[in-house]
Amino acid sequence: MSMWKKMQRALERQHTSHAPILRFDQRLLEHVTVLAEQERRPISAVANDLLSQALAQRMADEESLDRWRGLTPREQEITALVCLDYTYPEIAVQLSISPQTVKSHLRNVRLKFGATRKTDLMRELANWNFSAWDRL
Repeated sequence: MSMWKKMQRALERQHTSHAPILRFDQRLLEHVTVLAEQERRPISAVANDLLSQALAQRMADEESLDRWRGLTPREQEITALVCLDYTYPEIAVQLSISPQTVKSHLRNVRLKFGATRKTDLMRELANWNFSAWDRL
C-alpha cells in the first residue's frame, strides 16, 4: 500500500474517530485559523481540505514524474524545449532533425502523458524547471 493511501486511511479514521493524528506548528495553525474564519468553516474542515488538495497535487506530480521517466532522452529533450516555448523549427535546427521528426516525438510524448494537445502537456509541466535545456 502506498504512503498516500495509508495517510488517506489514517485521515479517514481520524475524521470518524475525532482523535487528532496530526500536530501543526503554531504558524501553520494561525494561517489555517485565518482561512477558517474567512470561510466561516471549522478549522478541521479547512485543514482537511488543504491536506487533501496537497496530497492530490503531490500524487499528480508523482504521476507526471513517472511519465517523464518513461520518455526517451530525445523525447525529454524535445518536451523540455517545447515547454520553454521553442517552435518546432527552432527545435529541429537545435537538434539537427526535421520539424516533422519533432512533431512525431511530441505526438509520442503527448500519448505517454495522455495529453490531447501540446498546450495540455505544457500546462501539466508548467511548474517544472527546464532551464538546463535552454541553449539559445
